[in-house]
Amino acid sequence: MAAVIGFVSLILIIVAVITSATLGTTLENQLDQKVLSNLGQLSSLTDPRIQRAELYGVEPTADLVIEGVPSGDGVLFAIAGGQDSIIPSGVVVEDGETADLTATQLRQIAGGLESGRLATVNIDDLGSYRLAVGQTDHGITVVTGLPRDEIQNTLARLFTVIAMATLGGLILLALTTAITIRVGLRPLRAVAATATRVANQPLDRGEVSITERVPAAEADPRTETGLVGAALNTLLDHVDSSLSARQQNEERMRRFVADASHELRTPLASIRGYSELSLKALSRAEQAGTAATPAAMESTGSALERIQAQSLRMTRLVEDLLLLARLDEGRELVHGTVDLTQLAVEGVADARPTAPDHAWDLEVPEEPVTVVGDTGRLHQVVTNLLANARTHTPAGTRITLSVAQDGDHGILRVHDDGPGIDPAVRDELFARFARGDSSRARQTGGTGLGLAIVKAIVEGHHGDIAVDSEPGSTTFTVRLPVNRAAADQGSDSPGSTS
Repeated sequence: MAAVIGFVSLILIIVAVITSATLGTTLENQLDQKVLSNLGQLSSLTDPRIQRAELYGVEPTADLVIEGVPSGDGVLFAIAGGQDSIIPSGVVVEDGETADLTATQLRQIAGGLESGRLATVNIDDLGSYRLAVGQTDHGITVVTGLPRDEIQNTLARLFTVIAMATLGGLILLALTTAITIRVGLRPLRAVAATATRVANQPLDRGEVSITERVPAAEADPRTETGLVGAALNTLLDHVDSSLSARQQNEERMRRFVADASHELRTPLASIRGYSELSLKALSRAEQAGTAATPAAMESTGSALERIQAQSLRMTRLVEDLLLLARLDEGRELVHGTVDLTQLAVEGVADARPTAPDHAWDLEVPEEPVTVVGDTGRLHQVVTNLLANARTHTPAGTRITLSVAQDGDHGILRVHDDGPGIDPAVRDELFARFARGDSSRARQTGGTGLGLAIVKAIVEGHHGDIAVDSEPGSTTFTVRLPVNRAAADQGSDSPGSTS
C-alpha cells in the first residue's frame, strides 16, 4: 500500500506541477498580450494638449492624456518626456478613479524596465505588475501595465483544487487498495491458517492422517495466491501419503519383528525342552549310580536329534533373514551368465521326488534363454516358486514350469491348476512372514519368507514378479533382463526340452 500510494502521489504531484506551469505560462502570455495592446493604444495618442505642452516647453504629465488610458481597475500608466529615463509622473486606476504614483513607485517602475521592453516588477502597495514601455508618435515615452493578482489567484485556486482532489483521490486509492489487497490475500490467510493447524498436529508418533486442506475457493489455480493454496494442498497430499506409508512400514516392521520372534521362539523352546529332558535322564542315571539304560540312551539320542533339527530350522530362518537384509542393501548377488533353461530343468528334476503325488510339466524353448544374474540365487527363485506351488496345492495338482523369451526379457512362469489364492491375502503375498493358510491347504509349515526372498532376488536383478490367480489357475511370472551377448553365442548350440 505504501509503495502504491507513494508512486501515485508522486505522479499526481508531477501532473499538478506540469498543469500549473502550463496554465501559468498561458495566463502570463495572455496578460502580456493585454499589456502590449494597451501600450499600442497609448503610443498612438495625439492629444492636442500634449502638443501644446511641447510648444510651450511644459513637461507633459499623465493627467493631460488620461482620456487615452484603457479603462479597468488596476491599469497603470506613466509618462516621461523625450528620451529621459526618469519617469516624472504616473497614475493607476483603482475603483474607477486614478491615483498618482509615488516617487518610490516610479523609481521601482523605472528600475524594472531597464532590462527590456516587458518586465515583471513588484511595486510597493500595488503588488506584482506586468509592465511594458514604448513611445508615442511625438516621441513621448509611455509605460503601461496590468496587475498579476488574477494570475496568482487563479493559480492559488488551481493548487487548492488539485490539493483537495489529490488528497481525496489518495484516500480513495488507499481504501480501494486496502480492500483489494485484503481480498486478494485472503487465500494466503487461508493457507497460513491451514499450515498452522497442520503444524499443531502431533505428526511424530501414532497413526497420522492430515485431513486439513486449503478450501477449494481459496485454491483457485487461475490466480497467483490461489496457486500457493493449490501447491500447499498438493504438498499436504504428498505428506499425508508419505505418513501413511510410514505408518504402514512401521506396522509391517512390528509384524515382522513379532513374526520373527514367534518363528525363533518355537525352535528355541524345543531346544530348551529336549535339552532339559536329556539332562534329567543323565541326572537320574548319576543319582542311581548306574550306567544309562538303553532306553535312556535312546531317549537322549532322540532328544539330541530333535535339538539338531530345531537348530537347523532356526539356522535356516536366520539365514533367510540375513539374506533378505543383504538383498535390501544391494549385496549378496554375484552376476554372471545364467541359462534359465538349465535352471528350469534342474528345478523340476529336484521337485519331482519331493512331491510324487503332483504332476510336473516342463516347457522350455529349443534355444537357451540366458540372463545376467546370480546362478545360485536364481536357482533359489525357481526352487521357492516350485515349493510354494507344491506346498499350497492338494495332491493331483498339475504344476508347469515354462521358460520363454519376450524381447529383451527372459520369462519364467510357474503355473498350477490348484484352488487359487485368496484375494484377501493377495496384496500381502510377497510380504515377509506372509501366510496363505486361509486360501490353500498346506501339508507342512513354513516361515513365510519364501516369496519375500523370491521378490527380493528378482528385484535385485532389475526384474519384476507378478501373480495372476483365480480358482483352477494360478501363475507366477518372473521377468528378467536378457544377456544379449550370451544369447547370441548360445544360439549356435542346441537347446533342450522336456
